[in-house]
Amino acid sequence: MKTGTVGTILVFVASLQSVAPVPAKDQPAYERGVLLQMDSTHCGYAEKDGKTLAGEIFGTDGQHKNTHEVLCQEYILKSDRLVYRIRPKDDKHPTLLPVGESAEFRIHKDKMILRVPESDGKEREYIVVSMTTRADASDIQSAKASNR
Repeated sequence: MKTGTVGTILVFVASLQSVAPVPAKDQPAYERGVLLQMDSTHCGYAEKDGKTLAGEIFGTDGQHKNTHEVLCQEYILKSDRLVYRIRPKDDKHPTLLPVGESAEFRIHKDKMILRVPESDGKEREYIVVSMTTRADASDIQSAKASNR
């Protein structure tokens, strides 16, 4: 073996050792909860304008508006410490969630990211309408502490 080849191999091995392993991006931590209930709640009105092209051209006021109430899905999600009321962020194409199933969620910026592993497992964005502390949360925390 030539000394030039040995030196090249040593440099190559040394360069491999100096490369630090790059840690993979950590998976986000999810909290667990149960979807207790789904309600349809009032979330505004949709208006359809009754203006016609002929009314616009001739100046006749044949204007009437057709309004109807818009309902949105609102879910109750119970975690270990809190009860959340959430609505789908995508109002036009909301996905029905299975009530009674467990769900995994995390809060990211100003929205809740939720997925139901028993269903399709896709992450979906929800708006948190309200959060309340569970009345039995202190009992659950003390029971967990005593089991340790």
